[in-house]
Amino acid sequence: MDIDLAFIWAAIIAFAVLAYVILDGFDLGVGILFPFFQKKHDKDVMMNSVAPVWDGNETWLVLGGGGLLAVFPLAYATILPALYAPIIAMLLGLIFRGVAFEYRWRTKRAEHLWNWAFTGGSVVAAFSQGVALGALVQGIPVVDRAYAGGWWDWLTPFSIATGLAVLIGYTLLGATWLVMKTTGELAEQARRYAYLAAVGTLVSMGIVSLWTPFLEPLYLERWFSWPTAAFSFIVPLLVGGCFLMMLHGLRTHHDTRPFVAALGLFVLGFAGIGISFYPYIVPTSVTIWEAAAPDSSLAFLLVGAVVLVPMILGYTAYAYWVFRGKVDPEEGYH
Repeated sequence: MDIDLAFIWAAIIAFAVLAYVILDGFDLGVGILFPFFQKKHDKDVMMNSVAPVWDGNETWLVLGGGGLLAVFPLAYATILPALYAPIIAMLLGLIFRGVAFEYRWRTKRAEHLWNWAFTGGSVVAAFSQGVALGALVQGIPVVDRAYAGGWWDWLTPFSIATGLAVLIGYTLLGATWLVMKTTGELAEQARRYAYLAAVGTLVSMGIVSLWTPFLEPLYLERWFSWPTAAFSFIVPLLVGGCFLMMLHGLRTHHDTRPFVAALGLFVLGFAGIGISFYPYIVPTSVTIWEAAAPDSSLAFLLVGAVVLVPMILGYTAYAYWVFRGKVDPEEGYH
């Protein structure tokens, strides 16, 4: 029986993207919430809550992007030209945010500037990721194995809606992370923002989910034709369950349950995108098999992935284990 290497690699890259979204999403969310906390001490604690892990979280972005180039070169060559603007904006946002992590602690006079760099970088990165997602979902025209669209095809009402949805969703992840990692007044304020972000995320998911099937006939058929139509009932039920679990956790002052429920919402949203896309990697133009490199290359790279991915998982798990529990307000990462 032949092993479908292209499918295995599609699963690895999908896992890397999901890992990036749920891990880097909460520290982007902390940056988005930064201006809503006025006390310098609270800002310090917020940044310290993500400082030990934020750079490790972005390892998954490198793995996903690098893997796409090496394993699905045709997809890389068509997706990147279609999304140059939002991807460059995202990278610039991540750069400013990364620099702010270090420079904010080195100056008093210009601290407010680095606060805004941290916030601005987080907002731009989150919104750009959502816009890129929306542009990908609405479809990328490909002719003769090359991008056939224009410079501004990525900018549409739908992509702006998905950009705002991701921005709100990351805010929810950030707020529930702070609920889990902090104490006192800071945690209570984060809990209040989590309520608002939870409602906003649910509404945003509903709008995008109802809009998506009408973008392409494939999506409409996938969600309303048997047997995949079953997911049209299962996924919303699971989303509702995560939402109720989150509200109960916030109401009962449970530390971890709201964050776990927020992660569940993102996993379900990601699964919904996968159900809509499959088997396309460039919707609705190029399948994963059409975009894949030769099997010899896929097999060679898979050997490296078998070693590398467990190492990244182990390092990530160890980092979160070392820095588990509540952040000590009197201690800092720097």
